[in-house]
Amino acid sequence: MTDHVSPGGAVCRRRRCAALVAVGALLPLPVLAGCSQGDTAPSVAQSQDIAPAPRGMVKDGGTVRWAIDALPSTFNAFQSDADAATTRVTGAVLPSLFTLDASGHPQRNADYLGAADVSAREPRQVVTYQLNPKARWSDGRPIGAADFLAQWNALRGKDNAYWTARNAGYDRIAKVEAGAKPHQVKVTFARPYADWQSLFTPLYPKGVMGKADAFNDAAREKLPVGAGPFLVRKRDADRGTVTLVRNPTWWGDRAKLDKLVLTALPRDKRSGALAAGTIDVAAVDQGAAKQVAQAAAPATAKGVDAKAENARTAARKSALGGYVVRKALEPAYTQLALNGSAGPLADQRVRRAVARAIDRQALADSVLKPLDLPAQPLGNHLLMAGQHGYEDHSDAIGEADAGAAKKLLADAGWKLSGGSAPRPAEEQAGAGRAVTPDRSDDGDDGYAEDPRADEPGDGTAADQSGDAESDGRNPHRPGAGADRDGARPAAAEAPLSFAGAVGSEVQQAALLRQSAALYKAEAAEERAAAAGDTGSPAYGKYRRYKKRAAQALGAAELIETGQAPHLPGAAAGHAALRTANSPFRALQAGTGHSPEAAAGRAPGRAPVLKKDGRPLALRLVLPDGPGSEQLRTVGRRIAGMLNRIGVQTAIQRVPDASYFKDHIASGDFDLALYSWPGTAFPATDARPIFAKPQPAADGSLTVEQNYSRVGTDHIDQLFDQAASELDGDASRTLVEQADARIWAAAGSIPLYQRPELVATRKTLANIGAFGFATPRFQDVGYKK
Repeated sequence: MTDHVSPGGAVCRRRRCAALVAVGALLPLPVLAGCSQGDTAPSVAQSQDIAPAPRGMVKDGGTVRWAIDALPSTFNAFQSDADAATTRVTGAVLPSLFTLDASGHPQRNADYLGAADVSAREPRQVVTYQLNPKARWSDGRPIGAADFLAQWNALRGKDNAYWTARNAGYDRIAKVEAGAKPHQVKVTFARPYADWQSLFTPLYPKGVMGKADAFNDAAREKLPVGAGPFLVRKRDADRGTVTLVRNPTWWGDRAKLDKLVLTALPRDKRSGALAAGTIDVAAVDQGAAKQVAQAAAPATAKGVDAKAENARTAARKSALGGYVVRKALEPAYTQLALNGSAGPLADQRVRRAVARAIDRQALADSVLKPLDLPAQPLGNHLLMAGQHGYEDHSDAIGEADAGAAKKLLADAGWKLSGGSAPRPAEEQAGAGRAVTPDRSDDGDDGYAEDPRADEPGDGTAADQSGDAESDGRNPHRPGAGADRDGARPAAAEAPLSFAGAVGSEVQQAALLRQSAALYKAEAAEERAAAAGDTGSPAYGKYRRYKKRAAQALGAAELIETGQAPHLPGAAAGHAALRTANSPFRALQAGTGHSPEAAAGRAPGRAPVLKKDGRPLALRLVLPDGPGSEQLRTVGRRIAGMLNRIGVQTAIQRVPDASYFKDHIASGDFDLALYSWPGTAFPATDARPIFAKPQPAADGSLTVEQNYSRVGTDHIDQLFDQAASELDGDASRTLVEQADARIWAAAGSIPLYQRPELVATRKTLANIGAFGFATPRFQDVGYKK
């Protein structure tokens, strides 16, 4: 049976836009020393950080250039290719009947609604909207029942001519009509709907929703009519910008800014744009945030003589000094997904063992503590910390306990084999390069995230990409999967050993080469910073890193050529390795680590668990792009935790472009890391993520957005009951019960809420890391 991702499930609701949160948004992990700047409050349970200011303290006029990942493919938020940029545009130019506060609670938007209530529950639920009589479209027409009716007809799912991405909630409505009073709209439901406040946001004019052709095409690149504090002036594909201008017919608080220019800017280009002053607001990774923080700190903070800095570096720091990093916990979480459709993870005991082996607190600490953000593991799949009703249900699995994990595996039939074996090649980097999962805690002696950036190929299997004899997903398994009827490939095996080396030594050599690549990259950076000043601290670091790169490369070559003393068949007491200036010895002396310690693991062999003669081996698939360093760091830590209980865990790195489509959605993984955004409406929005996969008529498996393929009828029933329960407390209780069941099923293990880092000009107010809160675009501006 093959997997099928249903059209309605592959693309999620706007609040969960881009069914899988862009992996590139997951942040790298360099320590962000000094990130708590003068403009930023110290460590608190931050839900947002936007430099709030009263409107009276904000200037009138000005332009803000705001970075987005890419130009929106459509301005229609209900189409399958709508994304975060679509949401930003619609939030500024279209009606949002309900907005979210900092804790994710829906609140009536008085700019559009005088009132909105459930006016009847029996015999049917009725919601009555009393519209603000001043609310009107930019063409002068009042917002009214005709707009509500057109949107319902388009999104109810009855007419396939409308290319809609979702119809949740709209499919429960029986009738939309004008109310008994002026400016009133009455919506009658065929089935009760708890999340009715999620509907009709954004609200489009009937000209967009009234006909299928208009719905499908009219609002893709233009939105001539709006009803927000801003209007769309132009989408310029050549410049990569969407320009929003103040709406002269807006009846609410007048927008402070003249223009908002949304600018498509890749994340790896944002640091340069900030330094050049060509952008005013940008979500950034930790590397760029660190540069901003260092620019704001006194030069003496790290013992750097400011006079020794070259003019270019000084100018860059001066430019970045005009920015501040706003930081908060993003309403989104990183999770470990366990594919329960086949293999060892089809057994719930194995999934629970994996969950018990993972120290979620250690992972949260590694990501959030360097940012001075609250480092608590997330204990809920459906609500973020701070949301009303949040409870930690992770006790349905239990805390990290290697002994308990081993017992679960033994109960599932996985027994320790006679003896032990070398650790597997834990990371397959694109072309199959193997590295160990853990790293030294000494940040100075780590290794490169992307070894291919600098190291030359040596002609071995570790440098060769897949060919006709590879299945393309597990490149070192010749012919694997060619006739397996769609079955998922087994965990990636170790690459062929180098001459005279066995698996663990191959890992050492690969790690050493990656260490060399890291030191080489760091050396290049420090040399550029020194700008020819051989007496500067940067030049001293350059020389040190260059030496360590040579030592690491030399040690790797000795292993690869069979000359290391501990290899089988190596000449006893090899002279080159006994000398004090040997690269192998020099590396150990220079770093204070043996190759095994540098790999982040204790010397020795990993235990091997087997069942029916087969080892317990899993494949953790991760994206390979430059924006996913953080994810890979977390992945290596997880692999190390699992290896220690006998679960041989290989990391397979795949291109970013194919990560979701070819691996997550298709089910080609055992373990994977990706993120889901939080929502104010979990009974609706989270159901497709955790719904039990169902067989389709064509024999495929409809998984909606449940990419772990783990679900139960009981979980589905709890979601359905919660979505139909109009009593808020009772609905939340059902959601809590669903979350506890999701934990117990162990198909998804939440790890931590992601950090949200936004660089803004210090002079800007009411903008930054919004967290859950809906931006008030009309209040954004420059401080007086």
